[in-house]
Amino acid sequence: MIDLKALRDDPDRFREGARRKRINVNIDRALELDASRRELLAEQESLRAEQKRIEKEIGPKLGQLMGRLKKADGAERESLEQEAGELRAAPTKLKEQIQALEARIAAMDPELQELLLQIPLPPDADVPIGESADDNVQIETWNPPEFDASKSFEQNKGFAPKSHIDLMHMHDMVDFERAVKIAGSRSYVLTGDGMRLHNAILRYAFDFITNNHGFRATSVPVIVREECMVGTGFFPAGRDQAYRVAETERGGTHDFFLTGTGEVGLMGLHENEILDEANLPLKYATVSTCFRREAGAAGKDTAGLFRIHQFDKVEQVVICRADEEESRKWHRAMIGIVEDLLKSLELPHRLLQCCTGDLGPKNADMIDIECWMPSRGDVDANGVPTGAYSETHSASRLYDFQCRRLNMRYKGESTGNSTVHCHSLNNTVAASPRILIPIIEIHQNEDGSITIPAPLRPYMNGAERIG
Repeated sequence: MIDLKALRDDPDRFREGARRKRINVNIDRALELDASRRELLAEQESLRAEQKRIEKEIGPKLGQLMGRLKKADGAERESLEQEAGELRAAPTKLKEQIQALEARIAAMDPELQELLLQIPLPPDADVPIGESADDNVQIETWNPPEFDASKSFEQNKGFAPKSHIDLMHMHDMVDFERAVKIAGSRSYVLTGDGMRLHNAILRYAFDFITNNHGFRATSVPVIVREECMVGTGFFPAGRDQAYRVAETERGGTHDFFLTGTGEVGLMGLHENEILDEANLPLKYATVSTCFRREAGAAGKDTAGLFRIHQFDKVEQVVICRADEEESRKWHRAMIGIVEDLLKSLELPHRLLQCCTGDLGPKNADMIDIECWMPSRGDVDANGVPTGAYSETHSASRLYDFQCRRLNMRYKGESTGNSTVHCHSLNNTVAASPRILIPIIEIHQNEDGSITIPAPLRPYMNGAERIG
């Protein structure tokens, strides 16, 4: 959630941020409701102060009136009794007015909160303006020795590549047909060395981030309450991508949702907590099963392992002080960790600066890392794909957007012991089986065997090849 005070002070910044992100939200209506709510709250507070004053003064005043009533008669007595009745009724009348204002505030709160949850975090000024992923900007590329991703695989290796689908079928590493029988389209069953390689990359990535970079190994639930999805910014905008567990239809008090990333559980750990600044930054890593409906992706990448409903992912999350430069530093560091991991696997890749139209509601900035995959891209005259970069990682800088929604704060020396909302960042370390595509395709040999990258061999019982 955005800072409401910042919205009041500079609404044009948020209007422009929403426009650049191509997110349609009625900011003027949110400001109108907020102004009305604040007026009602001020009126309510004034009535409460009046109520307290009257309650404090009513006793002595009634005592005086009762004394005068003992001596009064006729019209004077009637007047004093009326005055006493009005005095006794005053607190009740004020209470009713306060309750009426409370009802008016409560009636407008749902609409206001719904609008505030839709207002996106404005993109940073240095994020390029664009409408979609087509306008993202390449920052840099990396190729292993004697490989050039600007050329086709055949030009690099001297033979036409097979796709990961063909290679995995060749070595009995996958069973798509039985997976579809079990769970429908976009499903898979990894078998034999396919499952071993899947586990190998996850174990290597998890060891890489925890052993080499000091991230705390953490398990988190992948079935969470709606509040956690809202708090991390995946709802309301991403509701169509999540699988719902409809417990309310079975008599439960609330529904659950399957998470699409370990980020949700990791960020939910400190919801409604005040952290000690001395303990920041918090660096967490988890490996979890992830679920995505892939709504809106009908007909896209239906074959193979690229776009699927269930996968496993090693995720990294950093929670740090509310300092833009510190957030930027961690963003660079988290991207660097993944670059080192991909270099160790000798996978050609590039960094892509996402434009404003591709950021989504919660990101101030996002860098995608894309691995080069021989089986993707346009096909040549012989019907062979020329290869293309495709997303395997996404590194997000969110400032206090999630932490405000989660009410996650810290205090310490730099805050004067007052509470401040934390900043948060996240990035994929490795998501499998998608990462298996470049691993298998880049490291294939002319005879169809697959060379296992050296860092994964200890997790594959020392094997150097598949096939």
